[in-house]
Amino acid sequence: MQVLSVTPEIFPLIKTGGLADVTGALPVALAAKGVTMRTLIPGFPAVMEGFKKRKAVYQYPLLQGGKASIHAVELAGLDLFVLDAPHLFDRPGGPYGNASGADWPDNWRRFAALSQAGADIAGGAISGYLPDIVHAHDWQSAMTLAYMRYGKAVGTPSMMTVHNLAFQGQFGAGIFGELGLPAMAMALDGVEYYGGVGFLKAGLQAAWAITTVSPTYAQEIRSPEFGMGLDGLINMRSSDLYGIVNGIDTAIWDPETDKHLVSNYTAATLKARAPNRAAVEERFGLDRDDSPIVCVISRLTWQKGMDILATVIDGIVATGARLAILGSGDAGLEGALLAAAARHRGRIGVVIGYDEGLSHTMQGGCDAIIIPSRFEPCGLTQLYGLRYGCVPVVARTGGLADTIIDANEAAMAAGVATGFQFAPNNGGAMLHAIRRLVDAYADSAAFETIQRQGMKADVSWDKSAEKYLELYRLLLSKRVA
Repeated sequence: MQVLSVTPEIFPLIKTGGLADVTGALPVALAAKGVTMRTLIPGFPAVMEGFKKRKAVYQYPLLQGGKASIHAVELAGLDLFVLDAPHLFDRPGGPYGNASGADWPDNWRRFAALSQAGADIAGGAISGYLPDIVHAHDWQSAMTLAYMRYGKAVGTPSMMTVHNLAFQGQFGAGIFGELGLPAMAMALDGVEYYGGVGFLKAGLQAAWAITTVSPTYAQEIRSPEFGMGLDGLINMRSSDLYGIVNGIDTAIWDPETDKHLVSNYTAATLKARAPNRAAVEERFGLDRDDSPIVCVISRLTWQKGMDILATVIDGIVATGARLAILGSGDAGLEGALLAAAARHRGRIGVVIGYDEGLSHTMQGGCDAIIIPSRFEPCGLTQLYGLRYGCVPVVARTGGLADTIIDANEAAMAAGVATGFQFAPNNGGAMLHAIRRLVDAYADSAAFETIQRQGMKADVSWDKSAEKYLELYRLLLSKRVA
């Protein structure tokens, strides 16, 4: 089976969030099941620097304002098609915006080009390659399915995966004439969205199947609260909607071999976490004592519930827990957390920014990780926490609800508890969950049982890849039918 994946990001070449981890790991997991996945990505500078010998497999005299070409390459163990369009992608800053964080004003053009290339490949543009299925990720790739719908690849099965419905790619109607789509596409059942053009909406409309990254999130986005204006369309497509939880790369995230850790360990040697704990205490300036260390590894944003955390942070310190916070985002939230650290020296430590190695050390040395998101399509940090015996304390939403078993009395008696859940968007509930954690931590045998149970959980890509494969087969059967 040949699958073409279209994405703006892929680990380890270009990453701004969990999307890249998914698109980088899924091809490897599917390869073990006999599926060949090739991935089309934009030729950002970090990507183009990775290969010097370039041989185009397809040329565009003109693609969204300039010359472009598609290259077939192998990079970082991945089979890639790279869209080289310097007028669109050869820029400083990030993949979506300049160095100051402002979106590029022509993002619609940049990702329309990526989508056009995806549809062209699906339609047989590259000699000797014709995918059985096209799998698009998020709004930046969603228009691929619209171009397919109105082009040569209309009969090729397609899948749209939504990693976060909050990002939709909405643009004014004035761009439609430059998209290269037929006039009929500018309609309610096409790309039109509230009088403009909606990239994600167009993909959801055209896809043969829609997936999100957890079963709970798949249900949540059918409601006005989580549907972000698309709940009507999603409900209309509900029979084609599936939720598949992400996995993690268990070779990279392995406490037994992780080179970022001061001390490696297994579920049988939890006491060997102590040197990692000491490293966290030193890095964050925390008091050295026996109280639990709760960590935060997150973007500091409203969606992630960091404002709620900030309102109860004094109460968290009052429980006896210490806090180690790593992240960046909203300047006001950064300031509030730094102020809390100044009020509670030795009890709260804050590092503004992101440090991959430090995030591993925190998972390997902290006792718990708190994730208070208002909504969380899947979440990966709680899966890393399970893997590392860093007990997740999570808001009961999206993938957090699907992956963590609350340590209530019944779950503890059955020996299946892996963490603590609390009602989302509720500071009091969050504080109560931290108190429950601190109480559990006081009983070392019970707490280690929770840690070990979490470390036993299968958080690899194997089960998830199997579910994607089942869905691919279903789509192929529909094509044959």
